[in-house]
Order: sequence, then C-alpha cells, then structure tokens
Amino acid sequence: MESFSPDPVALLERDDEVFSSATPTFSIYSKLSKAVVAVRQNTLRSPIKCVGTGLHTGRTITLRIEPAPADTGIIFQRTDIPGAASIPALYDHVIDTRLSTVIGDLSDKRNRVATIEHLMSALSGNGIHNARIFLDGPEVPVLDGSSADFLFLIDCAGRTQLETPRREIEILKTIRVEDGDAFTELYPSTATDMPLSMTIDFPASAIGRQTLDLTFTEASFRSELAFSRTFTNHREIAALQAAGLALGGSLDNAVVVDEDKILNPTGLRVKDEFVRHKMLDAVGDLFLAGAHIRGSFTGYKSGHNLNNQLLRALFADRNAWREVKGTGKEASASLQAA
Repeated sequence: MESFSPDPVALLERDDEVFSSATPTFSIYSKLSKAVVAVRQNTLRSPIKCVGTGLHTGRTITLRIEPAPADTGIIFQRTDIPGAASIPALYDHVIDTRLSTVIGDLSDKRNRVATIEHLMSALSGNGIHNARIFLDGPEVPVLDGSSADFLFLIDCAGRTQLETPRREIEILKTIRVEDGDAFTELYPSTATDMPLSMTIDFPASAIGRQTLDLTFTEASFRSELAFSRTFTNHREIAALQAAGLALGGSLDNAVVVDEDKILNPTGLRVKDEFVRHKMLDAVGDLFLAGAHIRGSFTGYKSGHNLNNQLLRALFADRNAWREVKGTGKEASASLQAA
C-alpha cells in the first residue's frame, strides 16, 4: 500500500489446535541436492485465520486462508456478499491502484477486495502458489503495515509441496512503462532468482532518495523486506480522513513523517525502511502475474499503478514472454512444514 495501514492483529487462531510458539517447526532434508530439478507448486498445510482492522473503513474484518489444489492460484472470496463470485488475484482483475492494489469482479462493482499487496507479497515470499482467501469485508486487514504478520500466519499454517511444477514466465525482451520521470521495467535475466532494483525520491527530507538492489529469494524476503511498513506524510492524513479514508490507521501500524521528522515513538525499523516497503509492494503486485517471473525488475519512483501497467504491457506483447516449467536448485524448494 502507499499510505496507511490499520491496527494490529486482534485475534489469531488455528482451527485444529492451539499453537504455543511463534516459531514454526520445519523438517529439512539432511542432504539437499544441488542439481537443477523441477520446482513444484506449494499450498498451505492447514487453514489459518486472523481478525484485523480494515485500512479505509476501520471495520473489523476476518481473514481466512485455506489450502487449494495445484493450478488454483490465489483466489479471493467475499463471504459478506451473498452469491459473490470468487476473484482471481491476477493483473487483469485489478480495478484500482490509487491508494492500494484493488481487485474486483468485473461484472459486479460491489465485489472487490482492497489492499491485497502485503498479503500477496507474503505469499510470494514464502512460495505459496495456491490458496483460497475468504474475507467478510472489502479489505484485507493490513495488521502492522508490513508483511511480517502475514508471514507469521503462513508459517503457523505450514506449507505442503504439490506434485505439479511451478508455473514460470520467462522474460524474452525488455518491457518498460513510464509516467513522467517514473518508470518500471522487466528485462531478460539468466538468474534463477529474480534481481530487483527500486529507487524512491520523496520531497520530505525524512525520506529523500533511497535505492535498494536485492535478489529475491525466500531468505532475502524474510530478512530484508517482510518487516518494512507502509508510510505516509502527516500533512496527507487529514485530507484522507475527511474523505472517509485511512480510518484504521495509527502510529502503531504505519510510519508517519513530517518533513525531517519521524513521528513514530519507536522510529524506523531500519534507516531505509521506505524503499524496502516500496520493493515489498512491488513483489506483491508482480505476483499478480499468476506465476514466478524469470527476469529482472527495476522500479524508479514507481507505485501500484505502474507495477500493474507493466504486467499489462508484458502480457499484451506475446513476443515478450513465454511460459516455462519451474526449474531451480532443490535447496530452494525443499522446505516443507512438519
């Protein structure tokens, strides 16, 4: 998201048992092959749910994530709208990108789900390719404003490897979209893991210009991106709330800046948390390709709109990509929940 995030988790529970530790137990093969093999799809081992506050409505919303078969993809379902169709988390179902990434049923304007990017980023960062997500409201609760709580939920649910190879999209030529001096770009890469580059430049001196280059893996997502929170400028808050937006925001779940000051009592988690969060957003937005992207990504002063326009431009050019079977090192695909 590009401005605020709502209150932290109000309730977290497992349907089948009460868990007592925030640290999941994993079993790892004692000897991991370094040979290139097919990377398989994953889903959750068991359902998991939480309750949190919606960003713009301030409503309490229950989120439930359930396992799904291979090739299902990520599917959202509104349970508060009788007879509502499920909404696939795909780039061509994005209907709004002004304050967050919003997907919707193209035939029913009521049926939409906002602020999906942090959850999508966590799913991508933990290699979850198939899941059904149920909500009783119009927004994904954004919890602490990062992907960390969603990653915690996924870890608690566990991960199951499926037999079907992961779907991958190989970038064959450079695709670039621009808006003034801002741009996003995908270009070919021989790397198995996706190289990411992000640059931001904000007038507030507390943010300024920041650049981050990162190779996207499950390990790097956890250690370098997942914890980074959304942010906004203090002067924007009054206008947003006057328009009935950002009603769930607070200093507990977003970084708020006022020119050269950080208003949060606890400060930043890292000094370049701002650019890390913008990269986190991009990871979630790019997962709307419905596949792992085998290529490199660069964003310069980009946001949700340019991220989505990049995917639309990519898939509109049939010479720019091809679908391939997932391949990679076994070590990167062998973690499985106990």
